[in-house]
Amino acid sequence: MTPRPDEDDRLYKVVVNHEEQYSVWPADRDNPAGWSDAGRTGPKSDCLAHIKDVWTDMRPLSLRRRLAREEAGPAPRDTGHAG
Repeated sequence: MTPRPDEDDRLYKVVVNHEEQYSVWPADRDNPAGWSDAGRTGPKSDCLAHIKDVWTDMRPLSLRRRLAREEAGPAPRDTGHAG
């Protein structure tokens, strides 16, 4: 019996980059540059389900940090006077 084209019996791993963005990658291949293992290996569907659970904010980390700084407002100015 020939496997269906949409069936994928390879093992995958979840990888994450410095912006905390996730992807799946074939487990038997070296990670792409800039990506590291996120600790999950298995069928592609399991890896995608894991990503759905853990990647709840799709915005890159740098954007989330910038928006958090903007929400916090300007830092208090140091006038140089001891109080």
